[in-house]
Amino acid sequence: MTRILIIDDEPGIRRALASILEDENYQVFTAEDALIGIEILEKERINLIFLDVLLPNLGGMEALERIRKERPGIEVVVISGHANVDMAVRAVKLGAFDFLEKPLSLDKVLTVCRNALTIQKLREENLGLKKNTLKKDEIIGKSPAIENVRELIRQAAASDARILITGENGTGKELAARAIHRLSDRAAGPFVEVNCAAIPDTLIESELFGHEKGAFTDAGSRRRGRFEMAAGGTIFLDEIGDMSLSAQAKVLRVIQEGKLERVGGEKTIDIDVRIVAATNKDLEEECKQGRFRQDLFFRLNVIPIKLPPLREREEDIPLLLLHFLKEMNASHIKLDDGAIGFLMSRSWPGNVREVKNLAERIVVMYSGDRIEAGVLQNLVQKKPGFNENFPSSGDPEDVKIQEFGTILNLGYTEAKNSFEKAYLEFQLARNGGIISRTAEAIGIYPSNLHAKVKKYNIRIGR
Repeated sequence: MTRILIIDDEPGIRRALASILEDENYQVFTAEDALIGIEILEKERINLIFLDVLLPNLGGMEALERIRKERPGIEVVVISGHANVDMAVRAVKLGAFDFLEKPLSLDKVLTVCRNALTIQKLREENLGLKKNTLKKDEIIGKSPAIENVRELIRQAAASDARILITGENGTGKELAARAIHRLSDRAAGPFVEVNCAAIPDTLIESELFGHEKGAFTDAGSRRRGRFEMAAGGTIFLDEIGDMSLSAQAKVLRVIQEGKLERVGGEKTIDIDVRIVAATNKDLEEECKQGRFRQDLFFRLNVIPIKLPPLREREEDIPLLLLHFLKEMNASHIKLDDGAIGFLMSRSWPGNVREVKNLAERIVVMYSGDRIEAGVLQNLVQKKPGFNENFPSSGDPEDVKIQEFGTILNLGYTEAKNSFEKAYLEFQLARNGGIISRTAEAIGIYPSNLHAKVKKYNIRIGR
């Protein structure tokens, strides 16, 4: 039952309000002064408070300030028979949900009550969603290597220092960046991700810094950039090693001055944002080769965090697979000792992402409850498009059907798109997720490859 506390020194007001609210099936507590009301708050789970301004012992405004500090999740409606605009403004600034003037209107009391309780319910639901998100973003593992990463993240998050996360593709760099944001003082602010490898060089500056209307041919209106969107929060520059030298120079200026200018603009905009960058490249080597600015590297590398590959934390692999199976509502599937041994003996070049792909394959292609080593080995080695339901007579054409059975069952457009997506994912992985290198290797323009990456929602390796 919803519980409401009335704090008012007038017995008549307390009785009238209590009667109105009890008729609506609310449980009501009353107190003749704020100190007694605070004692009730310590003992009971209260959802909403009606608080008078003029009270003995502790004034209403002082009580409001104390309640909002100690019980921020409870909405407070301030009431007064001596109301004025200044008092109402002060109450709202101190965190009151609303300000009601005596004599109280029955309809107004009930409307404000319902609105306040609705806001509180939405806030609680939002907190629940955030907790679920935290579980999904949890860094899984108990190995010394991953425990060390957790400790580094915890220490780094407490400051506003810039962080550079390095590691192979699939080691969880984005996950680490989100953990840093979540544990920082900026957690209530936005977390804005920029995949520097997926944005063409001609558009990267507009994406990062925004543009003014008419700045270039397609700029039909003013647009805020990612740095502005991240104000008060964190911007995550993923695959920073693939950013063009001209964009690097502008990012360096933003770091140095805390200001930016939109493309085509003259106005200087102050920004307050924390920068977390990530790359799978050796930036020190990139600096030696002239592909990355050394001054930007030093600015970004204030706190370095290196994520270990799975081959350096093999005891975490079974935990990761079981975690992903649970996420996919397949927690009933268990691993025997042979399966665990197989998981820990494999190199996993795709790291955590490869383990997640295996979990998806298990859910789709395996119907049992217990997995043995042979089953895992079979699932790991299967090619995309393989369909074990196609019988094979040994005929070459039959073998071809067996190899591409799933794709051959699709309609023409769906089969073409399915193959093209798989082909591009394979080529991008082979070329380290670098757009320009992949485009050159397969013989298409980088701009065309960018368009296809966007079309198929292909995630380039972290």
